[in-house]
Amino acid sequence: MAWIESIDEAAASGELASLYAGLVDPESGNVDNILKAHSLHPRGLAAHEAIYKAAMAGTASFRKVDRELIAFQVSKLNGCHY
Repeated sequence: MAWIESIDEAAASGELASLYAGLVDPESGNVDNILKAHSLHPRGLAAHEAIYKAAMAGTASFRKVDRELIAFQVSKLNGCHY
């Protein structure tokens, strides 16, 4: 697995800390590593979040659970382990 330099929640400040505050996983209490990969470029993190929200809220005719299942299956097919 590749190692990507990232900033932990405790060390985040300014714009990054503000973004992290809205991205904490309620179950783990942490920001997911896939999001932390953008921590050195907060604007990239904000863009990632915007794309995710747009994809997951896409259309009223598609339930959120269906979107999540599709995302899971695509990740599985691509060999993602998160």
